Amino acid sequence: MGGNVRDRILLGECSATMARLPEASVDLIFADPPYYLQLNGELRRPNHTRVAGVEADWDQFPSFAAYDEFTRRWLQAARRLLKPDGSLWVIGSYHNIFRIGTLLQDLSFWIQNDVIWRKTNPMPNFRGRRFTNAHETLIWCSRSRDSRPTFNYEAMKSINEELQMRSDWLLPVCTGVERLKAGDGQKAHPTQKPEALLHRVLLATTRPGDVVLDPFFGTGTTGAVAKRLGRHFIGIESDPEYVALARARIADIRTAPDDTLALRQRRDEKRIPFGLLVERGYLRPGDVLSDISGRWTARVRADGTLIAAEARGSIHQVAAHVQGAPACNGWQFWHYRAHGQRLPIDLLRQRVRAEQV
Repeated sequence: MGGNVRDRILLGECSATMARLPEASVDLIFADPPYYLQLNGELRRPNHTRVAGVEADWDQFPSFAAYDEFTRRWLQAARRLLKPDGSLWVIGSYHNIFRIGTLLQDLSFWIQNDVIWRKTNPMPNFRGRRFTNAHETLIWCSRSRDSRPTFNYEAMKSINEELQMRSDWLLPVCTGVERLKAGDGQKAHPTQKPEALLHRVLLATTRPGDVVLDPFFGTGTTGAVAKRLGRHFIGIESDPEYVALARARIADIRTAPDDTLALRQRRDEKRIPFGLLVERGYLRPGDVLSDISGRWTARVRADGTLIAAEARGSIHQVAAHVQGAPACNGWQFWHYRAHGQRLPIDLLRQRVRAEQV
């Protein structure tokens, strides 16, 4: 495929179109493939109105074997396109995600995390025969075990109130003005993903200027978020109606200014010794710190070290010793009490850091 395909939507079948793109040319792939829902009959609400499910041809497969072969083809194509340190994200439900996970490992991808997207507003279970399906699963993997994929750890902490981002994400499904509508007022796409979900994925595992590929582009959520965050996108979609909607949607997106896209990096932050917290009075000699559960404790010393039952030293050394671990980040391990809660001492470090700006 000649020419520059960045920031373009390509009309075509995903595997065949990916085969025409240059090898090792993509930093991240986000894939929202058909879930193969295997629906039987109509689903109706208690008031007898019909629930609009996924009935399109693209979600129909004659068997699990056929679905697996389809999945294997596009995963192999994705592997060829990823840069050595690139990332692949796949989202799915219980219908398909376990089959995809097996194939990922069969093809030597290395799984970094599985992430649970817990929906704040899931569709109710109208028939009352099983639990409400309130989550979907994302698999984040790298091209191989030796890859070093981008992970913007500090950026994830910034959007999570300075706490480590967990692998369960509580986000709403796509509703309101964000939900694209067809001419008849119905949903334009049955499985449109919320922009908040893609914002988190791209903020976590790409940098400004990276190239993001979505081989199941739909109405363009990945492209819209990529453009807003200063990333390049390549979209592949087989339905011309979806392509038209995506192009119109992305044309209205404005990229954020360069100075607002810079990612916070740990090495950019001023080093704060633990002793400075004692010197400034945020902690006092004799104060007792503990882990989050209260199982291990240590007392603060005037010189900025800690003393526990059988150890004394830095916050990191004592944290590692009490656990019998080779190393430990004391800023995250040790907690102080305030307002009836145990809070990480890292919050005090951030307070001191803010004073010095």
